[in-house]
Amino acid sequence: DVTIGTLECGDMREVGKEAVFTISTAKIGNGVEQLRDGNLETFWQSDGTAPHLINIQFPHKMSISKVCLYMDFTVDESYTSKKITIRSGTTTHDLVDISAIELHKPVGWCQIRLRGRNGVVDADRETELDQPLRTHMLQIRVMSMHQGGKDTHIRQVSIYGPRPTAPTVFSTIDMQQFSTIR
Repeated sequence: DVTIGTLECGDMREVGKEAVFTISTAKIGNGVEQLRDGNLETFWQSDGTAPHLINIQFPHKMSISKVCLYMDFTVDESYTSKKITIRSGTTTHDLVDISAIELHKPVGWCQIRLRGRNGVVDADRETELDQPLRTHMLQIRVMSMHQGGKDTHIRQVSIYGPRPTAPTVFSTIDMQQFSTIR
């Protein structure tokens, strides 16, 4: 599932701040810092042959609901990503493809929903359909650009996961009334 437009986080929280981001290559002044600076005018620009990689490694296994990339074809033209795959695993050595998308001149936030077991929807496990992906590492692979471009611009990256639910300490209704301070 991919939607393009304004960023909608609903009941999710941004978990990218807990991760370490690394990239495959960059032009001077357009590196990994620009991916997370909150400024839609700055961007990461790759420098080399595709695929261009963004590695996102978490300190512990995380629940991930969606990956959001900000792109603007009207400004970046041939630098705009066209084919993207997302991989998941424990380290760079065991990553598996979980999502592949093709974009058509995107302008705005490209929100890629990740779900189920290893991102794969299994008809026999309907309960996993709406479950977030559990992973230690994500890799965003930019496979090709619009108009045959060689390098890519990605203006921002945000990673969203579900908000943790507060644990219920008391199991009976009589005791639950005392679980909060008034």
